[in-house]
Amino acid sequence: MRLLDCNRLAGGALLRAPARTFMMLLATAIGVAAVVVLTSLGEAARRFVTDEFRSLGTNLIIVLPGRSETSGLGPGMVIAATPRDLTLDDARALQRSPYIRRLAPVVVGEVSVSRGGLEREVTLLGTTPEFRVIRQWHMAMGEFLPNVGLEQAAPLCVLGATVSNELFRRESPLGRWLRVGDRRCRVSGVLEPQGRSIGVDVDEVVIVPVVTAQQLFDSPGLFRIIAQAKGRAAIEAAKRDARRIITARHYGEEDITVITQDAVLATFDGIFGNLTRALAGIASISLVVAGVLIMNVMLIAVSQRTSEVGLLKALGATRRQIIALFLTEAIFLAGLGACVGIIFGYLIDALLVLFYPDLDFRPPSWAVLGAVLTAVAAGTFFGILPARRAAELDPIAALAGR
Repeated sequence: MRLLDCNRLAGGALLRAPARTFMMLLATAIGVAAVVVLTSLGEAARRFVTDEFRSLGTNLIIVLPGRSETSGLGPGMVIAATPRDLTLDDARALQRSPYIRRLAPVVVGEVSVSRGGLEREVTLLGTTPEFRVIRQWHMAMGEFLPNVGLEQAAPLCVLGATVSNELFRRESPLGRWLRVGDRRCRVSGVLEPQGRSIGVDVDEVVIVPVVTAQQLFDSPGLFRIIAQAKGRAAIEAAKRDARRIITARHYGEEDITVITQDAVLATFDGIFGNLTRALAGIASISLVVAGVLIMNVMLIAVSQRTSEVGLLKALGATRRQIIALFLTEAIFLAGLGACVGIIFGYLIDALLVLFYPDLDFRPPSWAVLGAVLTAVAAGTFFGILPARRAAELDPIAALAGR
């Protein structure tokens, strides 16, 4: 029996039993589609978080009050005790580092802003003009806290796009006054629509000089200091310098946490990479289940095709050729089911994009290839037993249908 004959007979057997063939194809297709969709979800989450941190800027070093007792990015970094606040004097001292190009102290809180009869709660961000450069934000109109020094409490503010539209409607807000908390501030500029960044809707913030924010919240402490190294090669040196300078200012106590943008990206990339691989492994279990189904259905098929096997043996088909025939059927089923599953998986990803346009649902190539190879391997492995059982049939008994 030639290879062409083997393929023709296997294909004919599948077409003669459409219900059985459909059942096995569906099982494999569901398994492969599950791998494609679940790994797409993991990769979409990884890309989203990575893009969010990249949107912060480049070559960033973040100094937070309180020492983290855990490595990397974890709960300890967020809830660590804060024996000493970060201050503007600390920020001024960091400016002397030869490895830091620019920095911006940050104060964050909630406050009400009002104009006329309109009022709403917003996130107030206190910082300096360098913050816009570090974050690579663009202005829709006006200027970003013009000529405001590190320690200057000027009555100026910059509005996010949504805040500007809600408080001023179609009027130009430039040069107009509004009340921020218990103070009056003149609008110096409006940001271009930025969307969300690290969980904060930038379009709904109001930005004031850092000292103004400290006075509004009656707190001298900083939320954090964001610094930009002079280059990628200077990041580690800037990190060491920041830790050394602040530790010296805090009487030898290292009560801060210094993280780099690359470290945060690597941490999240590793977390979501492992999550994606775990999801792929979980989904691959369904391919094993599909292989078991193929084995069981083909065992039934062997009992229903004993006469066909007996005839092939009577015509001179060898044991090896009978095994090859049934294995070819199993491989056809697994391969075709994998192709159908990939199509279904990509269609589901396309639907997910319609509902969540901000996420990029694309499975990693290794997951697609791995799903296909796993499906074919499962079909081949679980097709061995039915193939061997068919090959061991007695030709005379098989011809008699026994």
